[in-house]
Amino acid sequence: MTSSISDTSIQSRLPELIDLARQSDSGARRTLLRDLTDNFFGAPQRSPIEQDLYGAVLSDLTRAMEVEVRAQLANRFASAADAPHQLIRQLALDDAQVAASVLARSPVLTDDDLIDVIRTRGSQAHMRAVSQREHVAEAVSDAIVEHGDDETLHALLSNDGARLSRAASEAAIDRAKLNSELHAVTVSRAAIPLDLLNEMYFEVEETLRAKILEENARLDPEALEQALAVGRTRIATEDGTLPPDYAESLAYVEEMKVAGQLTPPVLARFLRSGNRTCFLIALSQLADVDFHTARNIIERRELDALAVVCRAADLDKALFLTYAMVLLNNDGNAMGKARSYASLYSSLDIETARRTLRFWRTRRVALQNAA
Repeated sequence: MTSSISDTSIQSRLPELIDLARQSDSGARRTLLRDLTDNFFGAPQRSPIEQDLYGAVLSDLTRAMEVEVRAQLANRFASAADAPHQLIRQLALDDAQVAASVLARSPVLTDDDLIDVIRTRGSQAHMRAVSQREHVAEAVSDAIVEHGDDETLHALLSNDGARLSRAASEAAIDRAKLNSELHAVTVSRAAIPLDLLNEMYFEVEETLRAKILEENARLDPEALEQALAVGRTRIATEDGTLPPDYAESLAYVEEMKVAGQLTPPVLARFLRSGNRTCFLIALSQLADVDFHTARNIIERRELDALAVVCRAADLDKALFLTYAMVLLNNDGNAMGKARSYASLYSSLDIETARRTLRFWRTRRVALQNAA
């Protein structure tokens, strides 16, 4: 199709184009919009003044068009690297069905433009479109994490081209702990900091825990130390109140330790006799983790985590199974579950267990430093 304005410079026809753009006849305006769009894509060589004029007239025309027309125009200009910035910014601030294509694809939009859309529009649909861009800068991701709901956060975390700052990653992890719909995408994210990944261990299901252990197994010593150093600044110093018999139990455990009587079989005796606090204190000392982490493992019967602790301490599998059977005493399928965890224990590499345990120990280190 030959454009009705293709033979004349848009600059020389500016008065005419502005007059046409202001006409109330929607049919004439739609025709002009189509002709201008065709002419834009058919004339790659444009002066800066012509580029600005295209932007001004197209923006004015588009503003009065129906949603469907605006959406079609947005889709056509979305991937154009030379699209008029004025037009693209206007479309990005439009209704979500219009804005989505330019927000997701337009190379013309700057990070400031995207952040302005997120903060000005506040629409989750707008933010999800931004989250799908091939590259999302840290500043843009920060704004999405701050203003987006969990569905939007899921879209952002699913995009490996989105860079998250440390602060945004921490906020994302805190939210992921509370929403199981975010577990898989968080654990599977390639760029998640390792210390934060290990924070997810106690929140996710077995298959995702296995993924975390696989990541720990691949760590080289330098990367491990770096991750641990960063993680120590993250650990909370307030993690719940201690049980009423904590002081008395601690004194008893310390007395046994000095006498050389604090052995792994004694821990089983603590469990069988119902002396839970002594068992937790002894376990935390055996594994060199904090009391609250040990309590979390036992009270929630996190037997795969208990397997990590026992394997890292190089305890005999029979001792681990003893602990597991006591904890599963009231479970109707205790024996079947114990066999399953015994298999996990046997397959768990001791070095992987020790690396994983080092992340859990950061809490104890932080508590000691705070004290």
